[in-house]
Amino acid sequence: MLDFAITWDWIVFAVRWLHVITAIAWIGSSFYFIALDLGLRQAAGLPEGAHGEEWQVHGGGFYHVRKYLVAPAEMPEHLTWFKWESYATWLSGFLLLGMIYYVSADLYLVDRNVLDVSAWVAILISLASLTIGWLVYDLLCKSPLGASDTGLMLLLYLLLVIMAWGYTQIFTGRAAFLHLGAFTATIMSANVFMIIIPNQKKVVTALIAGNRPDPALGKQAKQRSLHNNYLTLPVIFLMLSSHYPLAFATPYNWVIASLVFIMGVLIRHYFNTKHARKGEPHWVWLASAIVFVIIIWLSTNPIRPTDETAELPSPAAQGMMASAGFAEARDVVLSRCSMCHASQPVWEGIYWAPKNVRLETDVQIAEHAREIYLQAGVSHAMPPGNLTSITAAERLTLARWYEARGGT
Repeated sequence: MLDFAITWDWIVFAVRWLHVITAIAWIGSSFYFIALDLGLRQAAGLPEGAHGEEWQVHGGGFYHVRKYLVAPAEMPEHLTWFKWESYATWLSGFLLLGMIYYVSADLYLVDRNVLDVSAWVAILISLASLTIGWLVYDLLCKSPLGASDTGLMLLLYLLLVIMAWGYTQIFTGRAAFLHLGAFTATIMSANVFMIIIPNQKKVVTALIAGNRPDPALGKQAKQRSLHNNYLTLPVIFLMLSSHYPLAFATPYNWVIASLVFIMGVLIRHYFNTKHARKGEPHWVWLASAIVFVIIIWLSTNPIRPTDETAELPSPAAQGMMASAGFAEARDVVLSRCSMCHASQPVWEGIYWAPKNVRLETDVQIAEHAREIYLQAGVSHAMPPGNLTSITAAERLTLARWYEARGGT
């Protein structure tokens, strides 16, 4: 019979893999079409309604691409839609959010030293923030303020800064960064699902009926697509941030997240300007480097400590501490793992606990029982290169401790 923890970890891995694959497809097509759109040029002999054309070479052949700003005079026989990349990315990402942060909310989502709420309350806050965030953003875009692309982007940035601060006042630092990424990705995917694709379908319907499509539909869709383009790089950073406690586990984590958005916008500005053949604003790289140095400086503040006297073990952790073999497993962890997974690691070259996972107290060890089991019990992932010389018998001790509770 397959071990539940191992099976579950492989399922999570499969969903994560799907999420990465679909995200690559979505980001790739998004970047390509933005670059294509910016590179379009007027030329003699273009058909009526054509906004511009572009010649490209790739894969041993030449491509001749034309864009119709509103729509061609007649509906083409074959039309390729670019939407499932976005939908599949969001759906797989939301599933991953649930499988990690909702299923293990007491470990990954809730930090009772930040806000003492139950797992269900934290999950409801999470869901509400994603929904309300899209509604507020959409209202801003449709308001008179939406007439100014620059003004709207500034308002969107202000909204993201507020959410960055708000999430760090509710969740763990790791969950706060992940949720800020999910919040932004929800806006991006909803732009595709609620605005861009419906507007394109209206254009197609008008063409089939022999009517002239409304130019405002294309203008609105282009504005949302532009927002998506500038938000992509920060979302990638936030989705990968769980590996970097220097970013999410410091007192100024929300400031760091806010600065990451500035860096992402600057870098996209460089490439968008270059693709539009309006020059190469090299100053962008200096500005990005300065922002990055500021981020590094902010991260030098001590990693946010956990008040060990206020540690409140989850029911699962209480069960693991009461489980047969806990004392033996704890001794193995303290002797083989805690030199790195500590508030002040003593292993040379390790300055912060990897992923901010600390294994110094009974509660901390019990809360991370599943990770200890997978990383050091049934696999040899930890310690890296077996630097602390953990023995096969000690690994068996860790495995038996976890399995004594039924592997839940």
